[in-house]
Amino acid sequence: MKLSRRQWLKNASLTGSLALLSGPTSLFALTEEEKRNFNPRPLDGLVRLGSNENPYGPSLKVREAMKNGFDLACRYPWSYNRELQEMVAKKEGVPSDHIILTAGSMEGLKIAGITYANNGGEIISGLPTFLSLMSYSEVWGAKINWVPLDSEMNFDLQEMEKRINGNTKLVFVCNPNNPTGKLLPAEQVLDFCETASNKTMVFSDEAYYDYIEDNTYPSMVELVKKGKNVIVSKTLSKVYGLAGIRIGYLIAKPEIAEQLSDRMVANTNIMAIEAAKAALEDQDFYDFSLKKNHEARKSIENTLRRLDLAYIPSQANFVFFHAKQDVGVLGEKMREKGVVIGRPFPPLNDWCRISTGTLEEVQLFNLALTEIYS
Repeated sequence: MKLSRRQWLKNASLTGSLALLSGPTSLFALTEEEKRNFNPRPLDGLVRLGSNENPYGPSLKVREAMKNGFDLACRYPWSYNRELQEMVAKKEGVPSDHIILTAGSMEGLKIAGITYANNGGEIISGLPTFLSLMSYSEVWGAKINWVPLDSEMNFDLQEMEKRINGNTKLVFVCNPNNPTGKLLPAEQVLDFCETASNKTMVFSDEAYYDYIEDNTYPSMVELVKKGKNVIVSKTLSKVYGLAGIRIGYLIAKPEIAEQLSDRMVANTNIMAIEAAKAALEDQDFYDFSLKKNHEARKSIENTLRRLDLAYIPSQANFVFFHAKQDVGVLGEKMREKGVVIGRPFPPLNDWCRISTGTLEEVQLFNLALTEIYS
C-alpha cells in the first residue's frame, strides 16, 4: 500500500522532531516543473538507502528519448553504438577507439578481471572496497592480495606498491572509494597509478567521479592519454540516474580496449543507447542531481554530528559512519522503522554506509536513526 509522506511521519511517531532535524522543508521542496523534469523517486513502501542509487531520474528528456527509440527496438544494437561511443570519447577527451561500452560498469569490472587475472593471476586491492572485479576473478582462479585501508581509511598505496610482484596481473583502485566515500590526494594517486602501470595493469574504478567537488581533480584517463597500462571505468548509473538501464564504459588505449571488447558477454541495448545519449546532453538534470545529492548528504551529516556518530567526509552519494554496533543488528532495527541501510563491509562491521535519497527519504532516515540512538 502506498503511504503518504504525512502517514510515514505519523507512523514514525516523530513528527515533532522534523524541524529540528532538517530545517524548513520549503527550502528544499521541488517545484512541479522539477518533479516533471527530474522524476523524484516516490515515497512508496520501504525507504531503500542501501544501494547508492540516484533518487532522481530518468529525466524527462531521457524518458522521451527512450520512447522515441522504441521504433528501433527490433534492431540489434551493434550498429547503433557508434554515436554514443563518439559522444563518450568527446566527453573524456580521447579517440573513440579508446572507449568500450558496457552493460553497466559492473560488466567492465568483470571482463577486466577475467582478462588479466584468470588462471592463477594475482590482483592487489585495498579492503574494504567495491568487490565485483575481485569476486568475479576469484571464480576464474585469481588470487586476491588484500591490503587493509590505512589509519585514515585511505587505500594504502605505499603498501600496495610494495606488494607488486612478478605474478601481479592487475592493481585495483576505487576512487572515490566505495564504501568510505574518500578521495585520495590527486598527486599521490596519479603518481601511484603511473608507477604501478609500468609494472602491471592498473584498474581505476571511477563510478563516483562526477560527485567530486574539486573540478580540477584529475581522472586517471589522463594516464590513458599518455599510453599507460591503465583502464578506467565509469558509469551512467549514479549521477545520471540510469542504474536500471545498465550502461557504462571503459577507457583504455586501443590495444587494451580491443582485448577487453573480445571478452564482452552482455552488451548495450537500443533503449540504453538512446537513454545514455540523451543523459549526456541533459546538463540541467546533471546539475540538479549534484545539487540535491549535496543537500541530502549535508542533512545526513548534520544528524550524525548531533548524535555524536563519527563519519567520513564523502565525495560520493553516500556517507560512511561509525555505527558503534554491528551493522547487521542496526539494519534490522532500521528496517523495522521502514528504512533499508547498507550491508556490512568487513572488516569494518560496525561502520554503516547510507545512500543519499530524496528529502523525504533522508528525513525518515534521520528520524529513525535519532530514535535508535537517543
